[in-house]
Amino acid sequence: MSGAHRLGAARELNQPYGGTLVNLLVDPGRAAELKAASRDLASLDLSPRQLADLEMLATGVLSPLTSFMGQADYEAVCAGMRLADGRLWPVPVTLDVSLKFAESIAPGRPIALRDAEGTLMAVLTVAEIWQPDRGAEAQCLYGTRSFTHAAANQLLNAGGEACVTGKLEVVELPLHHDFGPLRRTPAEVRAQLARRGATRVVGYHPRHLMHRAHVEFTKRTAYLHDAVLLIQAAIGRRGLNDADHFSRVRALRAALDHYSAQVAQLNLLELSPRHSGARSALWHAILHKNFGCSHFIVEHDYDDQGEGATGDPLYGRYHALDSVTWHAQEIGIEVVPFRNLVLEEDQPEKLLSPRGASRRMKGRIRETSHEQHAEVAHWFSYPTVLEEWRKTLRHGFTLFFTGLSGAGKSTLAQVLYARLKEQEARPVTLLDGDIVRKNISSELGFSREHRDMNVLRQGYMASLITRHGGIAICAPIAPYANTRAQVRAMVEEDGDFIEIYVATPLTTCETRDRKGLYARARAGLIKQFTGVSDPYETPVNPEIVVDTSLQSAGEAADKILAYLTAQGYLGRGSTMEAETHKIKHEPITLWTSDAGSLPQTLSSGDGASSPGAGKRLYK
Repeated sequence: MSGAHRLGAARELNQPYGGTLVNLLVDPGRAAELKAASRDLASLDLSPRQLADLEMLATGVLSPLTSFMGQADYEAVCAGMRLADGRLWPVPVTLDVSLKFAESIAPGRPIALRDAEGTLMAVLTVAEIWQPDRGAEAQCLYGTRSFTHAAANQLLNAGGEACVTGKLEVVELPLHHDFGPLRRTPAEVRAQLARRGATRVVGYHPRHLMHRAHVEFTKRTAYLHDAVLLIQAAIGRRGLNDADHFSRVRALRAALDHYSAQVAQLNLLELSPRHSGARSALWHAILHKNFGCSHFIVEHDYDDQGEGATGDPLYGRYHALDSVTWHAQEIGIEVVPFRNLVLEEDQPEKLLSPRGASRRMKGRIRETSHEQHAEVAHWFSYPTVLEEWRKTLRHGFTLFFTGLSGAGKSTLAQVLYARLKEQEARPVTLLDGDIVRKNISSELGFSREHRDMNVLRQGYMASLITRHGGIAICAPIAPYANTRAQVRAMVEEDGDFIEIYVATPLTTCETRDRKGLYARARAGLIKQFTGVSDPYETPVNPEIVVDTSLQSAGEAADKILAYLTAQGYLGRGSTMEAETHKIKHEPITLWTSDAGSLPQTLSSGDGASSPGAGKRLYK
């Protein structure tokens, strides 16, 4: 083993892996050319993971990769954690497609890569079409082909049968309406760090939340290395409505309050988890280097899901730490092992084993009553973190957008969805009209009967969400008043219905016409098209009216949120708030597992400090 790589006293930020930060975004002129040409290209709708990978390729997070992998790189990475040219790279990044789609394209021809709504994201000029060995990939990455391993199961059962690669030209990045100030590309983070005069940066990739142990250790690490702490939260997800990243980010933002602004900053990384142990640790080290990190914290059991229901470590307890340490010099980053912070009730000098102590303590927590659980929480975590993570559900309701095609319903619904997820603990589900039709009503046509049936299906799903205390957001055209009334009746059986009329004029909608639908309708190619050859029945008494030709989506969302707050739908107190106030703010003392180190005293906010009753802080 080569030992930990030492970077010494750096005068500038650590260079990207491979020496150059990749940028695949084309200039506006080329983007316009690609958009015009894309109308005649074969189109591939990207999955959430593929879209996240595209964004990371485009912004240089995955430097030095400049496209999705070809077969030679894929096989070399799976077999030996290296690209075909010999450079270290532990995780394959491929663009998988169905065999049917693969048979419809050919090398040398460009294809349009689109998001779920059909917006052009990039154009890929095909260079190679090939078939991966998913079984071998699962064995190499996860050490198992068992369906009990969640990541292996997804790879074996949800991946496409073929893969495509080629020259990648990115037209635009995916829009994210949530947590905008926390979403920064490697170039933007590097610029921020440079303005602060930072040259030494400790990267930390929290698996879930950050509790007292994580905050105290990372704070101490940054101090000892005279460095800035960059907390990178991976929030890539399998589907649009996964709730975890919203509550996680709110909880991480609450934990950030326990650092000074000069010590730490939080950044969100659109990275979908791979759960491949040491390979993931190596990959994250490389990715953090691309953001300018000179140091990277590695925890034990890194990204280890365990084998099925047993929970036993699949990759080896310290395999990840050993692997990153071994390759640190080649990557160009310094490794910081995560030391366990320990509180032992009777013998503070006795160190507890990481996994064994964690299991014992988890068992004790599960067996405690609610009041005892709150007592445990005060030494385990921070009240504000727990509050964000465990807010109770509230009364459900449905927000029903209606308006012409191109009125801005989908954009406004997405903005509102993100705003609500930023501040709400209740489940929020977006039922976009185009996406619901593609996945739930794909057999339906566009006759009045079928359009009504599609809207009623959305209404039924919204009523179920509302019934169980969630917030449903629907954004169909829904041109007929009687159908909208039926949806209202379904929802109001168990909750509240708020109709939002997006009253953008037809002329404005036609000028937008991103999908070319109005032009085709005017040419007689689309029959019974709302606003052209079929009527739209204007809502008589909607709860809210907005016009996106007169106000931006953000301004319209503010108007809707103000209405919801004024009517009492938002801002109600939760029972969790009362439980949080019961938690006692008592100081506790932490001992690290570093031999010879002094006890680290941690106060929970009152300014006092003293040794507390011994307990172990674990993840």
